[in-house]
Amino acid sequence: MYILIFVIGAALGVIGGFFGARQYMKKYLQENPPISEDMMRTMMMQMGQKPSERKLNQMMTSMKAQARKAGK
Repeated sequence: MYILIFVIGAALGVIGGFFGARQYMKKYLQENPPISEDMMRTMMMQMGQKPSERKLNQMMTSMKAQARKAGK
C-alpha cells in the first residue's frame, strides 16, 4: 500500500515539476528575450551590412513570430 502511494506521489511530482518548469521558462524568455535589437544591430554591422530601422524591425518581428509559433 505504501509503495503505491509513493509511486503515485512521485508521478504527480514529476508531472507538476515539468509543467512548473515549463511555465517558468516561458515567462523568463518572454521577459528576457535571447536577442535584443542592439545585439542584432551589432551582428549586422559585423557582417558588413548597414542596419536600417526598417530591417531591424522586420527581423525582430519575424523572430517574435517564430518564438510564438514554437511556443504553441
